[in-house]
Amino acid sequence: MATVTAESAAAPAPSTTAYPIRRIAVLGAGTMGSRIAAHIANAGFPVLLLDLDNALTAKALAALRKSKPAALASPDFAARITTGNFQDDLAKLADSDWIIEAVAENLEIKHSLLARLVPHLRPDAILTTNTSGLPIADIAQALPAGLRRRFFGTHFFNPPRYMQLVEIIAAPESDPAAVAAVSRFAAIHLGKTVVPANDRPNFIANRIGAFSMLNTLRVMQDQGLTIEEVDLLTGKPLGWPKTGTFRLADMVGLDVLGSVVRNFAANTHDERSDVQLPAFLEELLNRKWFGDKTGQGFYRKQKGADGDERLVLDLATLDYRPALKPKLPALDLTKPIESPPERIRALLSGNPEKDKAAAFYWQILPDIWLYSAHRLGEISDSLADIDRAMRAGFNWELGPFEMWDAAGVAFTAEELRTHDRTLPDALEKLLKTTEKSWYRNGGSEYFDPRSGSYVPVEPSSAVITLTRARRANGLVSENPGASLIDLGDGIGCIEFHTKMNALGGDIVNFVRQTLNPSSDAIRNFRGFVITNDAANFSAGANLVQLLLAAQDEEWDEIDSYIRTFQEMTQAIKFCPAPVVVAPFGLTLGGGCEVSLHGAARQPHLELYMGLVETGVGLIPAGGGCKEMTLRAIDIASAAAPPAARDSVELHHAMRAIFENIALAKVSTSAYEAQSLRLLCPSDAVTMNRDRLLHDARQRVLAVADAGYTAPLPRTDIPAPGDAVLAALRLGVHMLREGEYATDHDVVVATHLATILCGGAVTPGTLVTEQYLLDLEREHFLSLCGERKSQERIAHTLKTGKPLRN
Repeated sequence: MATVTAESAAAPAPSTTAYPIRRIAVLGAGTMGSRIAAHIANAGFPVLLLDLDNALTAKALAALRKSKPAALASPDFAARITTGNFQDDLAKLADSDWIIEAVAENLEIKHSLLARLVPHLRPDAILTTNTSGLPIADIAQALPAGLRRRFFGTHFFNPPRYMQLVEIIAAPESDPAAVAAVSRFAAIHLGKTVVPANDRPNFIANRIGAFSMLNTLRVMQDQGLTIEEVDLLTGKPLGWPKTGTFRLADMVGLDVLGSVVRNFAANTHDERSDVQLPAFLEELLNRKWFGDKTGQGFYRKQKGADGDERLVLDLATLDYRPALKPKLPALDLTKPIESPPERIRALLSGNPEKDKAAAFYWQILPDIWLYSAHRLGEISDSLADIDRAMRAGFNWELGPFEMWDAAGVAFTAEELRTHDRTLPDALEKLLKTTEKSWYRNGGSEYFDPRSGSYVPVEPSSAVITLTRARRANGLVSENPGASLIDLGDGIGCIEFHTKMNALGGDIVNFVRQTLNPSSDAIRNFRGFVITNDAANFSAGANLVQLLLAAQDEEWDEIDSYIRTFQEMTQAIKFCPAPVVVAPFGLTLGGGCEVSLHGAARQPHLELYMGLVETGVGLIPAGGGCKEMTLRAIDIASAAAPPAARDSVELHHAMRAIFENIALAKVSTSAYEAQSLRLLCPSDAVTMNRDRLLHDARQRVLAVADAGYTAPLPRTDIPAPGDAVLAALRLGVHMLREGEYATDHDVVVATHLATILCGGAVTPGTLVTEQYLLDLEREHFLSLCGERKSQERIAHTLKTGKPLRN
C-alpha cells in the first residue's frame, strides 16, 4: 500500500486500471539516469533515454559500455537503449508505460520538464520522479490533477545495478494500483528491495544515513580520532561496508554527499540540531575535492618509491600525510566473531573510559538508535521498513533496530537513562512489553508503537529464506558443513554453511550421502536445490587442507580427497531426482564445479563464477574440465557433422574453454557466465537475490513435474585428441616466447590442455566420462607435487592474491 505523510489525507482508493509495464523511458542521461536505463536494459526491457541533446545521450551510452563497475550486465544490452533529446523526441513517450524523470535535483528544472512532457503521455502511463530528497508533493504541483494520480517518487540508489534499495514515495493523490505496479516491477524485474517511505526530507535511508555520517564526524572531532581510525571503526566490525565512512565518501563523491547532508541540514528540524555540516567538509566542497572523481578528497594517491602511496587528509590543517594503520586492540578481538549480533555485543563490552573503540561505539550507536526511534511515524510507521532500507541502501548487515536488539534494548535503555538521555515514546512503550525487544519469534514479528503490539513482518510470498524454511518445515539432517532443509512440496535444499562456504570434507560427504540413490532423502524428496543464504555461494575447495597434505607429501590422502570430490559432483549430475543449483556472488573453483553438474541452474544476476584453479598452480579436478570439454564437443557437433572430428568449430570451441580456464576468467554477471559457457542458454536468471530460493524451488518443481529422467554417464565421447592438443600447446609456447607467461604457467597450461583434449590420442577416439575424471585426478596430483604450485597456494592463502612465479 502507498505510504503518505502523517499530515496528508487518507490514500485514495485503488483504480481498476491494470498498469502493465513493458516499455520504459528515462528522462535525464546523467550518471543516475543513464544507469537506471542500463539496469532496465539488464532486465530485458526496451528503454528510451532522453536528455537535452543527442550528444549528451550518445556520451552517456558510450560511458555505460566502459563503466566500472559495469552498469550493463552484458555489453550487448546497450542495444536495448534508444537515445534521443527533449526537443525532438518527447512524442515517443506515447509508447512508454512508465516514465522515470531523473534530471538534476532542482525543483525549477523538474517543473519545467514535467510541464513539457504532459501532452505526450498516455492516459494510463505512470510517471515517477527520481529524487534523493526533494518533496514529492512539491514536484507534483507542476502536474494536472489527472496525472497526479499516476505520479509518485522512486528513489533509486547509486549504482542502480548493485544497490538493492528503491524507496517508493507516494504523493497524497497517488493511485495505490499504480504504486503497486511499479513496486512489483521493481522487485521482480529490477531485483529491488522496495521500501515505502513517507514524503519527508531525505525519506528513510538518506535521513538515517546522513544523520549517521554527520554525527560520526561530530563524535570524531569530540574524541580526537583520525580518519583512518574512524574508517576502521565504521567498517567491517559494525557490519557496514569495509570502506568505512571516509573511503566510502570518496567513492560516492563528496559533491553527492554534500548535496544530501545540506538538504538534511536545511530541511530537518528535529531534536538533533547539534548535528551540522562541519566546516572542514564545507571547505573541501569549496575546493572541489570531491573524492575519487577529482583525484582527491579525504584520501589521495601519489606515486612513491614502492608504487602507489595512499595519503590521508589531516583535518586540522587540510594537508595530506601518509596514511597510518590504526592500532585498536579491541577490534582485533572481534575479528573471529562472524555473527553480527555477537560482534555488536562484543564491541560494546569494553570500558569506554579505557577503550577508545568502546567509547566511540557507546556514543554513535545509541545516537543512531534513538534518532531512528524518534523518526517512527515521521519517515515511516514501520521499524522493519527502516531496517530494510538501511540494509539495502547502505549495505548494513543489521538495521538500527536489529542492532539495538543485538545489544539488548532493556540494558542499553538503562545506560541511556543514567546519562540523562531522552527516550522516545516508542521505546517507552516497548519497555512495557514482556519481550522488551523490537523483534520477536526469530524476526518474524516486530513491535508496532501505534498499537503497542507485535505485528508480522510481511515479506513477499516469493521471498523464502532458509531460516524461515527451517522454522516452518524443519531440518532434515546436518553436519558441521552442510544441512538438508525441507522447502515443502517435496523439495529439499542442501545448504552449505562453512566460512566462505569453502568445500571441505563435511560438505563433500554430506552431498554424496544425501544424493545417494539409496538414501532416505531420495525416497522422501522429488528434487533438490543447492544454495545458501550467505553473501557468496562458494569460494571453492578448502586450500588449507590441500596445502598441508601436499607439503607433507600425503599423496594418497589427496588422491582420496579428489576421488571423493568427484563422487560428489557425479552424485549431483546423476541423482535420480533433479538437482537445481542456485549460484550467486562468488562461485569459484569447486563451487563452480558443483554448479556445472546440476540438472539446471537458477543463477542470480550478480554471479562472479569461474574455474580459477590455475591461479594457484592447479587445474579443476572435480569434473570441471570434463564438463567444459563435453560442452565444447556438443557445441562443435551441433555446428559441424559428427564425422568432422577435427573441425574448425571444434578447434574454436576448445580454444575458448581452454583460455577461460587457463586465464582463470571470472564472469562479471550471470549473462557473462553464459557467454563463458559456465551456464547454459536455458538457465534463467533471477534479478532479485531475495527471490532466488523461490525461483530455484519453482524450477525444480517444473523439472520434476515434466517427468525428469536422470542422464546416464557418457561412454562415447569423441576426444579432441592430439590435433587440438598441438594447437593449444603452440599457443602456450607463443605466450611464453612473448613473456606473457612464466615457465610454471606453461607447465600448468600443458596439464590443462592434455586433460581437455582427452590426452594425446587420435582425434575422435571414444572415451568415457570416468576416463576424463581420471585424467583430471592424475594431472592434479602431479601439479600438487610441484614446488611452485605449493608456493602459489601458500601465497594466495596469505594475501588473497595470485602469485606469478
